[in-house]
Amino acid sequence: MNQLHVKTGDTVILRTGKYKDKFSKPGVRRTGKVVGVSPKEGKVIVEGINKVKKHVKPRRVGEPGGIIEAEAPIYACKVQLVCPKCDSPTRVGHRFEETKGVTKKIRVCKKCDKPV
Repeated sequence: MNQLHVKTGDTVILRTGKYKDKFSKPGVRRTGKVVGVSPKEGKVIVEGINKVKKHVKPRRVGEPGGIIEAEAPIYACKVQLVCPKCDSPTRVGHRFEETKGVTKKIRVCKKCDKPV
């Protein structure tokens, strides 16, 4: 199966894994924005989560090399979509809507039944 429940630009919450505890301070939600999606691997890249250090070699003259920090992918099953309307973690449902004679499949929040 090559479909994921999240898309690029969605706000997600971390449910499991070692980075769940990074945001476990009182009053701080462990949310982040999805930067990239890899459906074939079943992984997503979340902004500010799973940072790794990479050793980069300069490829051109004048280009800096050194150690940079970048986000590494994590499995999509460890994140859950946050509904922008009701602002709570939710599952994703689907509904067909017809506008101007065109039927379109849209994602909806399972809690408030609004489009996500």
